[in-house]
Amino acid sequence: MKTLNLIDTAKNVLDIEANSILKIKNNLDEIEFNKAIDAIYNCKGRVIVTGMGKSGHIGKKIAATFSSTGTPSYFLHPAESTHGDSGIITREDVIIAISNSGESQELLNLLPLLKRFGVTIIAMTGNQNSTLGKASDIFIDISVEQEACPLGKAPTASTTVTLAVGDALAMCLLEKRGFTEEDFLIFHPSGALGKGFTYKVSDLMRTKDLPVEDEDKLFTDVIETISEHKLGLALIVDAKGLLTGILTDGDIRRNLIKYKDVSNLKVVDAMTKSPKTVKADSYAASALHLMEKYSITALPIVNEVGEPVGVVHIHDLLKAGVV
Repeated sequence: MKTLNLIDTAKNVLDIEANSILKIKNNLDEIEFNKAIDAIYNCKGRVIVTGMGKSGHIGKKIAATFSSTGTPSYFLHPAESTHGDSGIITREDVIIAISNSGESQELLNLLPLLKRFGVTIIAMTGNQNSTLGKASDIFIDISVEQEACPLGKAPTASTTVTLAVGDALAMCLLEKRGFTEEDFLIFHPSGALGKGFTYKVSDLMRTKDLPVEDEDKLFTDVIETISEHKLGLALIVDAKGLLTGILTDGDIRRNLIKYKDVSNLKVVDAMTKSPKTVKADSYAASALHLMEKYSITALPIVNEVGEPVGVVHIHDLLKAGVV
């Protein structure tokens, strides 16, 4: 009995699929691709993705990627479409019809309605001369030289290529729309991608036993306070209790280098004045952005009048999944 070397089969599948993507990349029609981007970008309705069988499964993923990156989209099952579901189609929509052969009967049954409505049809097919290819307004090639299936039957390389081209469309639209990381997280408030997005600073800040010291304190005394609280800073306040500065580990190093004798140095003369602060009701993501921008590890939180009410540390933000 012949022993199968399955790892070689696996590597061959990956080679075929990778080479198929590279072929599509090198043969990508810039004019047709840009027409597709413009049609979707200027669409006043929704992008409806449709496809049968394995193409349908890929179509669902493409529609989901569009929706999560700023392009409203949904999947329409072509077989169900001719039994009433086509009522969701409007004249302002754009259709992305996926069929490797371009002859899927369920898709062809949908064409008369699409033509009647005058909607833009983007065909993702491996055969431009197919019925679907000829009926489309825009053609995107997803042809492959061979499937990765040893029998040459199961859609493998063709579906991988379709998925990759769909991702390329979605990412181009993301850039064209100026879609930001914050926009992305708005659509992913749950799960690992956006679990930290909904946090406010008040959810993560430390409010107990804060390292608060008066301006008239000695520099050396405040160093002890910083060491005891292990936040990397002390909050310095004036006689009214308003935050006027912070003393950080960096300030300590700079002052020890600057002065030969710090025994009589007041903290008001050594601190960072007018430090960066955030409000408790700010989004934690905004606090993290401020920290990254100014290379800060901890931020004071002040209330409406400027009194320190907490500290938020970068470690706490990252631990909570804020990105």
